[in-house]
Amino acid sequence: MPLKTPPAPTVPTAIKGREEVKLGEGVEHATFASGCFWGTEHLFSKHYGHLPQFSAISGYTGGQASDPSYRQVCSGSTGHAEAVRLTYQTGSVSYAELVEFFYRTHDPTTVDRQGPDRGSQYRSAIFCEDDKQEQVAKQVTAEVQEKYLKGRPIVTQIVKAGKWWPAEDYHQEYLDNNPGGYECPTHRFYW
Repeated sequence: MPLKTPPAPTVPTAIKGREEVKLGEGVEHATFASGCFWGTEHLFSKHYGHLPQFSAISGYTGGQASDPSYRQVCSGSTGHAEAVRLTYQTGSVSYAELVEFFYRTHDPTTVDRQGPDRGSQYRSAIFCEDDKQEQVAKQVTAEVQEKYLKGRPIVTQIVKAGKWWPAEDYHQEYLDNNPGGYECPTHRFYW
């Protein structure tokens, strides 16, 4: 997959985050749900795959069942969301920039739905690793709401990250391995 330069941040917290980025030791994680995980994973990998120690893994989180399968999650009975967990070297990108990218690549104003995909597993959600991520997510959300989505309330859940379950192998890098495969039409740039 050809890598692309991510678009420049446009809201104050994300702009400041990019300006203050300083490479550090270790890795950080960010977990986002924005509909079918195939498109979410593909977009993040295409634009941030150049980062040191980067990976984007499709999986399940936010539910009650242990080690859920795709079939169970799609039934809506587990409470899990299809999500993507990013790993990247500390300081290679700001969390605020990733949050804005998440918002600009799906419709965060629809409850339990992205395009034709319906159900709680397709909800818009940010799963925060710590209080700092939660604070940044809420700030960027407010800025995106004010700048781009006036009159259309953001319904994205901002919650503490829970247990993470990687999806089955055939879901990983799905759109790279299946060119022309299904991609939710809401997975595009909105600004």
